Order: sequence, then structure tokens, then C-alpha cells
Amino acid sequence: MADLPDVPTLLDAAVSALGGTRREGQRTMAEAVTDAVRRREHLVVQAGTGTGKSLAYLVPAVRHAMAEETTVVVSTATIALQNQLIERDLPRLAAALAPLLPREPAFAVLKGRRNYLCRNRLHTADHEAEDAELFDPRQLSALGRQVARLHEWAEETVTGDRDELAPGVGDLAWRQVSVGGNECMGARACPFGQECFAEFAREAARGVDVVVTNHAMLAIDMTQDGRLLPEHDTIVIDEAHELVDRATSVATATLTERAVATAAKRAGRLVEPGIGERLTECAEGLGLMLADAPEGRLDHIDDGLAGAVAAVRDAAAACVSAVGPATGEFDPDTASDRKMALAALEEVHDAAVRVLEAFGPPLRERTEVCWLTRSPSRPPSLSAAPLGVGGLLREKLFGDRTVVLTSATLALGGTFAPLAHQWGLGREAAQEAAERAERGLDPDPGPEQAPDPDDDGPHRAAGEPRWRGLDVGSPFDHARSGILYVATHLPPPGRDGLAPACLDEIAELIEAADGRALGLFSSMRAAQQATEELRGRLDQPILCQGEDSTGQLVRAFAEEERSCLFGTLSLWQGVDVPGPSLQLVIVDRIPFPRPDDPLSSARQRAVSSHGGNGFMAVTATHAALLLAQGTGRLLRSTDDRGVIAVLDRRLATARYGGFLRASLPPYWGTTDPSVARAALRRLSGRPIPEPTAG
Repeated sequence: MADLPDVPTLLDAAVSALGGTRREGQRTMAEAVTDAVRRREHLVVQAGTGTGKSLAYLVPAVRHAMAEETTVVVSTATIALQNQLIERDLPRLAAALAPLLPREPAFAVLKGRRNYLCRNRLHTADHEAEDAELFDPRQLSALGRQVARLHEWAEETVTGDRDELAPGVGDLAWRQVSVGGNECMGARACPFGQECFAEFAREAARGVDVVVTNHAMLAIDMTQDGRLLPEHDTIVIDEAHELVDRATSVATATLTERAVATAAKRAGRLVEPGIGERLTECAEGLGLMLADAPEGRLDHIDDGLAGAVAAVRDAAAACVSAVGPATGEFDPDTASDRKMALAALEEVHDAAVRVLEAFGPPLRERTEVCWLTRSPSRPPSLSAAPLGVGGLLREKLFGDRTVVLTSATLALGGTFAPLAHQWGLGREAAQEAAERAERGLDPDPGPEQAPDPDDDGPHRAAGEPRWRGLDVGSPFDHARSGILYVATHLPPPGRDGLAPACLDEIAELIEAADGRALGLFSSMRAAQQATEELRGRLDQPILCQGEDSTGQLVRAFAEEERSCLFGTLSLWQGVDVPGPSLQLVIVDRIPFPRPDDPLSSARQRAVSSHGGNGFMAVTATHAALLLAQGTGRLLRSTDDRGVIAVLDRRLATARYGGFLRASLPPYWGTTDPSVARAALRRLSGRPIPEPTAG
């Protein structure tokens, strides 16, 4: 392709066309992404809110894709950012750059097959939920209405994308008209293969410059040897702090009585009665064993539960053999039924195998953890998950391509090392080069050069990806715009809910700010307690998560300046309210994972058993990441001002407090409640009380 303008020129044109202003952090990041792509080197970039990081990676991505006639994949963690890129950022960028390029850049979105309506499923399913006996008649009546609406929508939609259906439908209804990748019979065999929405989406993604997908799809693509995404040599992972959790979720297998019963029902239509009935009996036996098994992490499995899981494994394998291969000379309806049955059977079989194999090695050598979950609204489930996904990411994600990982929060404790380790990356190239230079060695021996046997200097381990880190800062002046107030006078957080002194502190802060507060609580119980007790004490309206959809609550909070919004986990990362509606962020306690969380506790133990500091590597890292994300809700524009109030004295007094504070931007700090309240009163325009004498 003809010579293209360089990245700085294209970035200036994009910023100008979109009505933005030049930002040094954005320019630095764009140049770093360009350099990383040219060097085929991985890049970790922390770019604070307001940097404009989307343009900083999209402009180099578009130029590289057009120059090399290839595709760049952009992966996001949330639907909100995915939609922002596809519906706003990329269309505006393409129009802005078109006059400088040989053609207008092309882009597409690619989601998992389950996100698209399946015409074959729509026409062949009986639309009676396979687990219908678990629902009351009113739920089934609502299900029927939703499925009927999906039939009508199928005649109108161009994309079949669930996200375009408004208002939406429940998961149960959507499952009646969609299939997962392992349930799809393939476009060639499917009678509706030429009208398949998922295939249309995959075809639209071929040959475009930028494909936008999500971390779950990226993880599935890794496990399927890259068969889902178009061929590419560069991946940009936005919201990279979410990558490990999303990859872990994809790699988690779950076994329930309902899943086994569903597999048995699907198989029962295709096999001799005795074979299918055996699996049905195994489902019931598993349900009985799960009902008696202890909740939480399972370090050992008793004979009864192990026997029930083994029975499921063997009965599912027998059904798979009886059903036979999915391919062959079958009529379309039978082929679809066989594929659906095999997918369900293989899922429960493989989950049973993983559960049993997880307990095989000695505790210290295990690579997976199992746990049992109970819920008032769902039957018990038995899960198996990897202790880490670094090996998967190192092998399947990092390699002969460039991977750019970016987020507003990646440097924890002032370093990228904690997250780099979780991603399967070793030491940063700059660190290695500095260590080698100190020893008088070549600072950069090259990514492929084998170590000299006589050279005992620092080296990357075999297969360890080469990467470098960069923090481009933020356009915000955190020390002038935000106060970090730690309430050291309060008692340590307890297990019995919020202490009266803590509730008093929250009330005083909200009164000083005249509302305008986002309360981030460690549990839904704490958020509800604060809501119930403070509604009767304060004039400011208090909204609580769960009383309406989260999106509607955030909109109401933004529109009513004096209101407060209390909630838990999803609000720590999902609220973007610039302006005077949000001038106070309250954090009730450091967001450590629960001590009985099966996955984090197993990971902490595994690190400690190999000589590491499990608390810092797992528990403190988790808390630092979430704390940085939550407190980041305060400053969303350069004009924002406010106070972050952490009601947990340990942030200032505990040994690990320095690590947590180093994970936050450089806010001006205080432990004096009167200073925090006076600052909030000035912001809200409320009078500051005169100090009392004596």
C-alpha cells in the first residue's frame, strides 16, 4: 500500500476532527504502541482516566492494519466499552481519518455464538424449557411470551445480535433460540447455514482493519487454537486488569444436577431408554451428594461425592458412545439434536473428569481448585478452576504477535510486576537490561539469543515473553483535585455490619457534601444497612443498588445532584458520573476478598507453599486493584473536585497500607475528619461551622 501518514499526523487529525485537545499522555502512548508493533514486543500501558487511551491505541492500530493489510483485534471486558468503540469511537475515527488514507478504515464487532439468534434453534426447538419443572407456571407463561416476541424479532432483525433487542429478554428465553459454539452443527450441515447471523458476523469480521471483541471470546479463542478470530498479528487488550478474571471464568468447569439431567434428557431422545435413564439416575444421585456436601473450598472429596461424580462421568461417556458422532447422513432435525446432546454430554463428562483429577496430586502440587456453591435461588453446584491462567496466556496469547495491555489501573504498589506475573509475563525488559548492564553484559541480547553457559547474569526464562511497561500519567492534578481521607479514629471493621461510629461518620460526610456521594461497600448487607439507617437521618435522597437496574440508578444519581448512591461490587468499576453530582466517594473497608473465597484462598495458599508471600501476591493485589478502580470514580473530568473517604484505618496503619496507597494516584492525604468535612462544605457551598470554644 502507498505510504501512509505517520501516527502523530493521524492522531492530530483525529483529535482535531473530534473536537478534542492535544494530550501529551495520549501522544506518548500512541508512539509507544507504534514502537511495540514495529518491534513485535509486548507493551503494558497504564493510562489514567482522561488520557484518551482509546484513540491512543486505535490510531496506531488502524495505520498498522492498512499498511500491512492485516487485522488488529481489540478486546474489552465490558459491553459498555465494546459498544462505545463500535457505536461511537470507531465510526467517528474512520470518518476523521478517511481524507488522509487511501480508503475509509473498516471495523466490525465479533461476539460469541451464544450472543446471536440461531434460526435453526428457533425452528426446531419445542420452546419448552428443558428444566421447566423447576419453574412455576407464571415463569413459564412469561417465558412463552418472551419466546413469541423473539419469533417476531427474528423477522425484523438484520444482525440477530441480542444486544440490539430492546427491551431484552431473560437468559432462559434466550437459551431457547440460541446455541453455544459446541452446540452448533456448522453452517454446511445446517439447513439455515446460509442465513446464520453468527456466520454473517464472522464473515463481516474478515478483512476489516479492526475487530472488536471481548475478553471471554478472546479466552475461548485461545482454548480453541485461534479458530474463532480472524488472522491477526496485533491484539490490544483494553480494561486489561479484568483479563485474568475473565480467562479464569472461561476456564472454570461447573457440575450441577440440572446440567446432568438436561444432558440426559437430550440424550434420551437418541439412545436406548436404559442408557439415558442411567444418566438421569446419576443426576439424582449427584444432587443428593451435593445437598450433603460442605459449602466452600474442597481440599478433599469424600467417597460418596467422588462416587457420584464418577458415576456421572461413566454414564455420560456411555451416552456419548451411544449417540455416536455428530457428523454423518442425518436429516437436519436429527443432526441438530445429536449436536445439542453431544455438547451437553461432553460438558458434564469433562467437568466430572476435571473435578476427579483435581484431587489426584498432593495438595502442594495441585494446579486446580474445587469448591461447592449454594444459593437460595439455585441448586448446589460443584466447580473446578485453574489456580492460575498465566500458563495459558503465555502459551496462547503472547507469542509471535504484539499484545498491548492497557487500563487506567495496572501498576499496583507502584509496579506492573503483580499483574505481569498473573498474565504469565516475567521481568520487564528494562529491568532485565539494567541488571545485565550492572554486570557489564550486553543489556539487550535479543529475544531469541540463547544464554551463554559461562554467563551467570540475569536471563528471561525459556518461553518468557519480552515486554516493557509505561505509565503515561493522567491529565488530572490529583493532589489539587482530590483529598484521600482515612478515618483512623474509627474502630477496625468488624464482621457484624457497620458500627454506629461508622454510620455517624458517613452521615456527617454526606451532610457536609449535601449528598453527591457514591458509597462503595464491601457487601450488599452493608450497603442495605447504611441505606436503611441513614434514610431516616438525612434529608438527601439515598438510592441503593438492587432497588432498580444499575443503569437506571446511576442515571438517577447523575441527574439529581443531592442524591447518594450506595452499592457493592459492580459500582466499584461501572460508574462514570463527571460533574457536581459526585464529589464524595465513601469506601467502608479495604476490599479484600472474603477469607472463605475458594479461588483466592487456594491461590494464596499455593503461593505461600512455594515460598512466596501469598497475602501480598493474591489478597493485597486484589484489594489494591479494586481500591484503585473504586476511588477512580471520583475524578472523571479535569474540572472534578472531591474527597475519597476510606473508613478503614488499616489503609494508614497496617504494614501493607503503603502498598495499597502506592497503587492509588497521588491524592493529597489527611486523617483529620474536620479537614475532609470542611473541603466538602466548600465544594457544596454549605457554610463551615465555627469551631466551638474550649
